[in-house]
Amino acid sequence: MAGMTTPGAVIVDAAAYARAVEDAVKAAAAYYEGGTSVLDDDAYDRLVRSIAAWEAAHPDQVLPDSPTGKVAGGAVEGDVPHTVAMLSLDNVFSAQEFTAWTASLARRVGHDVTRFSVEPKLDGLAIAARYTEGRLTRLITRGDGTAGEDVSHATGTIEGLPERLAEPVTLEVRGEVLMTTAQFEHANEVRIAHGGQPFANPRNAAAGTLRAKDRAYTVPMTFFGYGMLPLPGTEDTLAVSLAESPHSDLMERVAALGVNTTAGTAVPGTTADTPGEVLARVQEIAALRAELPFGIDGIVIKADLADDQRAAGSGSRAPRWAIAYKLPAVEKITRLIGVEWNVGRTGIIAPRGVLEPVEIDGSTITYATLHNPADITRRDLRLGDHVMVHRAGDVIPRIEAPVAHLRTGDEQPIAFPESCPRCGADIDSSEQRWRCANGRNCHLVASLSYAAGRDQLDIEGLGHTRVVQLVEAGLVADLADLFTLTRDQLLALDRMGETSTDNLLAALAAARRQPLSRVLCALGVRGTGRSMSRRIARHFATMDHLRAADAEAIQRVEGIGTEKAPSIVAELVELAPLIDKLAAVGVNMTEPGATPPPPPGTEDSTEEGAAGAGPLAGMAVVVTGAMTGPLEKLSRNEMNELIERAGGRASSGVSKKTSLVVAGEGAGSKRTKAETLGVRLLTPDEFAVLVADCLDAADRDPVDADPADAALVG
Repeated sequence: MAGMTTPGAVIVDAAAYARAVEDAVKAAAAYYEGGTSVLDDDAYDRLVRSIAAWEAAHPDQVLPDSPTGKVAGGAVEGDVPHTVAMLSLDNVFSAQEFTAWTASLARRVGHDVTRFSVEPKLDGLAIAARYTEGRLTRLITRGDGTAGEDVSHATGTIEGLPERLAEPVTLEVRGEVLMTTAQFEHANEVRIAHGGQPFANPRNAAAGTLRAKDRAYTVPMTFFGYGMLPLPGTEDTLAVSLAESPHSDLMERVAALGVNTTAGTAVPGTTADTPGEVLARVQEIAALRAELPFGIDGIVIKADLADDQRAAGSGSRAPRWAIAYKLPAVEKITRLIGVEWNVGRTGIIAPRGVLEPVEIDGSTITYATLHNPADITRRDLRLGDHVMVHRAGDVIPRIEAPVAHLRTGDEQPIAFPESCPRCGADIDSSEQRWRCANGRNCHLVASLSYAAGRDQLDIEGLGHTRVVQLVEAGLVADLADLFTLTRDQLLALDRMGETSTDNLLAALAAARRQPLSRVLCALGVRGTGRSMSRRIARHFATMDHLRAADAEAIQRVEGIGTEKAPSIVAELVELAPLIDKLAAVGVNMTEPGATPPPPPGTEDSTEEGAAGAGPLAGMAVVVTGAMTGPLEKLSRNEMNELIERAGGRASSGVSKKTSLVVAGEGAGSKRTKAETLGVRLLTPDEFAVLVADCLDAADRDPVDADPADAALVG
């Protein structure tokens, strides 16, 4: 990118303006024609805005190649004429700019617009799909707005765009072709397997795939319709109906014909009566952005009524009755300048990319996950690469892929460690995620600190510093050793008085009585976490039943598939000596209230049968926001335990399968999504009433050991 105009910089003279125009045209051509560009979307938007600012101040010096006022920045052409111009959209970037646009719209139509349509702006490639008597006959890209490229060869590879409509009508459906997150991952796997470079992001993948004609492979894409219009040959009554219908009605008709729309997603198109309602919907969609299985880069707002659209008219580049409210970028291009290799508490060796600092969605990003060595190799990442970095919401930043066309030849291979970077032991590289041969003992302090945490064994007084002290003193070599500590051993440690010693011994005695689910979580079995540990414990009821289970039996637990089950079996075999040692020192190995599974062939295979009775029987429950009232002191893990004790299933994400959302103070996107999907909402106080018996039972559970139990420790 050397020599390019800095995106967003103020243009100071005509020479800088000419360079900026040249850079923008080149970037747009790469973006729209091949799905590659030296600039990410945000940088391109800022560059064009700086060009527009110069032109507004110097209207007599506008260059004919300027991207302003042109579809696709004026960088692409086509040879198939559009019957109606296929325009781009102008952008706004704030509520103030949107309000100014609505005022301008009102002046154009002669009155305040009282009905808007609001839809997600899908991050893909616009196409027109022409149907003759219900049969898909041609696919055309937007091109320069007046003519596009014929990409009919892609027919049959685009999900959501049927080859035959539900009715034998002649018309054109317009919409966006994109790749979902899952399709993008699949496309890169297939592409790399055929010797190609991975795509940088889903939009680039869709653009490149849509135009490819001679590939030895095909990968699926997805279509979302956003408009419909008549063609020559369309029945007159239908043509009139399409021309007079509100946009929201047209979208219902598109869906009725069997074409995919956003109606079935978490961000369906809606209507709003006022600009204030539009802005509220913008915030709702923005809050759900990180959870969507496809990319969006904004929200499209249109005057919904056909009369308002006609009155507003269109310019050479964009309709005046529609606008794109752009959201902050979640993807940026930066450079990978280093790789760090960190060892986790279970011995997993995890690579982390060190980046040239880049700002994404208001945060400065300097590190991003690299997953595992196999992923680095698969993506062909190299030190010095320009890489596409993705971050949405609170999601950990990740490196999507190298931007291969920006390579200079100076990039270097990433060196993989030959021994554990923490303890120097051998590395087990038999699986995609490499692991230190010493396993949990490599990072014993981290492993024990995690096991003692509130959501695991909840050993109050056993913080990181104390764990370090115990390990360095040689008193603890594994988790079970904690339960053999004596009063004299603790008193001999620095800064351990009688009170703190007795409190720690009591906490250890209480920890021995924790349910099996917490013991499993404390062990840190790979492939499980707090929620999965609870599911496993409730399914098998005892450690003996769990250890006797094979991979097929473990797959009966919800959320455990064919890949994870054998790994869990292997982990339990590896942990067998520690589990035996824990049982020998009196650590509980049963789950209160759970019933062991019946013998194979006689079990009730339904989830409801496994879940048991209770006020939440058969319900999937999500908790979000801060709890208050009787639930105020419960951690999120304790809330999930309460849900499952009441017969429900704790879930982290809201979907159509969610039965109930407990929304506390500060509930955000999950509450919004629940409202959108019509999922039942309860306040913390209302939920506490619903599960009152189970909440009271939890208070009566003998989780806290009697003071006399402290004598049993050591």
